[in-house]
This record gives sequence, C-alpha cells and structure tokens, in this order.
Amino acid sequence: MNPLIHTKPDGSRVVRLNPGKRVLFLTKDYSVIEAQLSGGRNLRMAEVDPSSLLDDINTDAMTPAWVCFRHKPEDIALDAYAGLVHKGGPKDGSRVFGTRALMDGGFEVIVSGQRKGTGSSRETAPQCERWSGVHLVIAASFAPIHERNNINLGQLMGTYEQLERLQRGEEIPLAEFTSRYDEVTRTILEQGGLFPFSAAYKAGRVKVPAPATPARAMNIAEKILAAKLVNAGASASLKPGDICLVKVDGGYSHEFTTAQVHHFLQQEYGANYKLPNPAKFAVFEDHLLYADGVKRMAPFAAQIQTLRNLQNEFQRHTGVRDYSARNGISPGICHQVAREQFVDPGDFIQATDSHTCMGGGNNALTYGVGATEYAGLVHSGFTFVIVPESIRFDLVGELRPGVTAKDLILHILKVHAVPEHTLDRVMEFGGPGLKSLSMDERATLCNMATECSAKSGICEADELTLDWLAARRPGVSREALRARFVAPDAGAVYDGGRHTIDLTKIEAMVAEPGDPTYGRNIVDLAAVKIDIAYGGSCTAGKEHDFDLYALVLREALEAGRTVAPGVKMYIQYGSEAVRDYAAAKGYLEVFAKSGVEVINPGCGACIGCGPGVSDTKEQVTVSAINRNFAGRSGPGQLYLASPLTVAASAVAGQIVQYRPGMFRHAKQEGTQPVRS
Repeated sequence: MNPLIHTKPDGSRVVRLNPGKRVLFLTKDYSVIEAQLSGGRNLRMAEVDPSSLLDDINTDAMTPAWVCFRHKPEDIALDAYAGLVHKGGPKDGSRVFGTRALMDGGFEVIVSGQRKGTGSSRETAPQCERWSGVHLVIAASFAPIHERNNINLGQLMGTYEQLERLQRGEEIPLAEFTSRYDEVTRTILEQGGLFPFSAAYKAGRVKVPAPATPARAMNIAEKILAAKLVNAGASASLKPGDICLVKVDGGYSHEFTTAQVHHFLQQEYGANYKLPNPAKFAVFEDHLLYADGVKRMAPFAAQIQTLRNLQNEFQRHTGVRDYSARNGISPGICHQVAREQFVDPGDFIQATDSHTCMGGGNNALTYGVGATEYAGLVHSGFTFVIVPESIRFDLVGELRPGVTAKDLILHILKVHAVPEHTLDRVMEFGGPGLKSLSMDERATLCNMATECSAKSGICEADELTLDWLAARRPGVSREALRARFVAPDAGAVYDGGRHTIDLTKIEAMVAEPGDPTYGRNIVDLAAVKIDIAYGGSCTAGKEHDFDLYALVLREALEAGRTVAPGVKMYIQYGSEAVRDYAAAKGYLEVFAKSGVEVINPGCGACIGCGPGVSDTKEQVTVSAINRNFAGRSGPGQLYLASPLTVAASAVAGQIVQYRPGMFRHAKQEGTQPVRS
C-alpha cells in the first residue's frame, strides 16, 4: 500500500506527508537539485516558479540503458536518474544524481515540469522512484505510457496546488488524486497497483462494469477495441474514457524486458505459472545483440548475459514464439518482424516497447506497455483499457522528391506534439495523400507516434495495404485480409481535432540534438560537419528505407563520389527479410563501393549497443533513428534525419538536403553539394 495514504478512524482515506520525509524539486538549474540531494536545502512549492522546473524528463535520463541491464527494481533504484548529466561548464558530462542519491535522500515526493516520462516505455523509470521511497509524483503533464506505468505500480500523481496544500500540513482526501480517473484506475491506485488489483478482481472483490455507451459513430481505435470486448454490455459502442476488458491478439517482449516480466510472474503466481495462450506471444533478441562489441558496455557483460539467459528460461518455461538470435544473427527488430509476420488489420497488440505502435501502419491498434502490465496480460489473455481519445490527420497531395515520411513526422512533432495536441491520443492517418506513401513510410509515421507522446498511431487500410500483406501472408486469401480492414465511421469524433496536412508543403528536416521535437528545416540549418552517418533501427531499417539509401549512394557513385573522408557510414537491416531484399536488389555492391559498413539485423546504435555509436562528446552523428536524447547513441551530438538526408550527408561530409541529381550536378559544376 502507498505509505502516503492514511486511513482515519472513521474509515476515510487521506493523503498526507510523513514526518521526516522530503520533497525533491527537479529544476532546470542542476545545482539546486544537487543542493537538495546533499541535504542542504529543502524547498516548498509556494516558493518555486513552475517554469523553473525541468520539462521533458525522458525515461533514458531516469534509467539509462546500462541501468536497465538489472531486472530487479531494488537494484535499478540504486542508480535512479543516472542519465541526468551536466552540460557544459566544469562538471560537463558528470552525473547530477550519484549512486544511491535518490534512495538515501529521504524523499517521498518528486516534482518536475511538463511531459514527465517521455521516450521509451521502460517501466524501470517509475520503478527507480518507487523503490527509492518516492510515492507521489508531481508534474504539469505526463507521457501516456509513463503515467500508465505509475498507475500500475500504485504511484500517486498530483498537481502543484495539491503539493502546496500538503506542505502546509493539510490532509487531502484520496479521492482528489484519483477522481479524474475511471472507476477501475481509481481502484488500481487505491489497491496499491495492478497486481493487488488483479488479485482482488480474481477473488470477486472488484467488479469491472460493462461499457454502457449508446450506439455512436466510432473512429478506428474505438472500433478495434469494441470488437475485442470481454465485458461487453448491451451496446458494443465505446467512447473515450470508457473502461473495458479487452482481448489481446498478440504481443512480444525482448531481452531488455523479458527478464523482468518473468521475475514478476514468478513473484506473483509462483515458479510454476502458466500462460493460457503462449502461441499469441513472442520473445525477440534484438536490442542487446551487439552490446558485446561496444567498449562502454564491457563492464555490463555479465548483466547482459543474465538478461539473455532469463529470456531463454522464460521462453522454455512458457512456450511463446522464439525469435532468438541464431549463430549470432537476429531474425530482426521486434517491431519490423512483427509487422512483416503477424500484425494484421484489426489486431490489438501489446508489447514491452514504446515503438510497438509501428504496427499501426498495418491498420492495427498497437502500443507499448510496462513489464507489470505485460506480465498481467500474458497471464490472463486480456487487459484493462481506458479508451483513448484520437486525433485525425488528413493527408492531401504528395511529398516532393527528396522529402520523406520522416520529414513529415518531424513536422508533426514540431507543430502538434510540442503544444500537446497529440498527448495520450491515437494519431489516426488517412486522406488521399496517404495512398502516395508506401507501407514502410506509413510504418515510419506510426513508429514515431511515441515521440509525439501519443498513445499510438494507426493508418487507414487500402489496396496497397492488401497487396503488401497478401505478399507476406501465404495461405491467407485477399478476401480474408480485406475483411479485417477497419475504417472510421462517418461522423467519427476526434477529440484532438481533424488536421489537414498538405504534403506538398513539407520540407526536408532534421531534429537538432537533445529531443525529437527540436525540428528545423535543413535550409535554415547552419553548416554542420559530421563524423558518423547511421541508417537503421525499426524506424529506418525497412525495405523502402534501403531503396532510399541505395538511390543516393548509387547516384553519388555515378558522379565519382563515395562516403566523404573522415566520415563513417553504417547501414543496418531491420530484419532478415530486409537483408534478403537488399541483396536481391543489388544494393550490397552499391554499399560496398561507397564505403558503407553494413550490419546484420538488430537495434544497434539506436539503443547505444552497436556500430554507429559515438565515442566522444565532440563527434557529430546524423542518424535515421527515432530519438536523440542525450547519451542515447553515445556521448556525441545526434541529429535525426531521413534516410535520404543521412545518405546525402555521408557523401557531402556535412548535413545536406538531398535533391535528385545533386551529385551529378555538383560534378558537372565542380562544386560541393550545398544544404539547400
């Protein structure tokens, strides 16, 4: 039970601060944080300007990759906030939080600014707070998966005004913290987390009422969930905010998360626990495959091997589908292989990774969950869902040559994610312009919905969807596939509004180092020399992405150009199928002649584990991955860009916008390609 919740003699429950415990304010001025950690300063909300609080604290900062190599929460908490480091000055690169700093500080409340918990879905982030003694998290807003993970752990979340009252000594009714949630979520929080709630539900002490929404026009996400209801009432209609039990069609975990899932299941259900539908679920070895080759990962080799061993143990114990590496080669990145092999239109898929939403390109509802929630759903076969709001993007026109879906999503990040239009909403893509985007480009849009702090992304289905799936689903008829398509009803409601985007007006963009929302048109970018160009990851290791890399590099070869001196370029396959495609297209010869190092399937540099990771803070990388948080892919400066921009920049030696024929024209004119 949450130690901040106290039961009074009359049975009412209130929240109050405990004597001797402290409140930690995460401020933009790191010296203020350090003063609090050292015990020399105690702040009150009444004296803190909310604008001085740290925004966009991402889960990489709370628990960087090397901390996640531990699977027990109490061990993870030892290095809470290890990824929050000083930038510039005499302390440049040093940690703000030392080992045990949060744990030994006596804090029970932690306070920050907007969009707490952006980035990866890793549940280790809220775990590092809870197992350090923090049980109330205050922020202006929360990233959706992070908020859900807090709920599943029984962590209360509140407002600045509530904290002021608590610090004045007031007791606040528990209902003030939970009333904004549905009945089931309130109960989860009041029970102390998802596992205690599930036990109460199984024992019949808690009921989940059937949705009672009258018939209404529904959007794609609502229709998919309505079709999966376990606790369906007289009506099968849903609206945002409805709580329901929903069948899960499939899911997966990887070696970064499976060990914790296995650990939780053993703790909760005993060593002999069973899964009712193991064939629906899978494990992947993709994230840490190349960690052994990264110097800075060497100290964690034993922990990484433990994660691999525990995933293998989980797979043998449960009989879930096995996508482990064979002879050191992975079948591919989980999100890419899943969309190729088993994510179908109308599916509801859950997995322990924030980029699970990539499957939305297949007209499925897919999103990431934490290890606790995943353990619960694989054990039961269903999960609790709060029907999310949706935001609609109607695409018109076609992208101009040299502009890609990566540029489109960087535009959406800048225009719609920063003002939080997309926050915790399903991003639905449709309109005539969608038909001009390949299935792989649609997957890019949905993949980076999580960078928009959205719940998920999903695309309407069409003949291109049918052709792509039919080629990858042997034995399944086109009619059967088409019957699975889910389209929005006429008159469907979008709480985030409908937004028309003219694709002809999208410019080639990059996201400057630090956050995917730091978008800038390349034509407005000052000259940026690069050391590394990386093409790969789930976002940019697909077949169409390889078409783009090869297009630029082949054109450069024809003009007598290769990767620029002093630049290292890496291209990594997203799956074995992509590798076979590239080989059949003759791309491997193009890459070899261009001076590119090609890498077998895996997450690689995107997760900081593989070739393409920077070694020093001075190095500059232009990368086609999905996020560029500090330290994500090494200590250097990382710019996000499209596959076209990555390849063109590798040849030019600096970040440039690709324009068709640019290298041929430069050869004729005797000049270097320019940025615009």
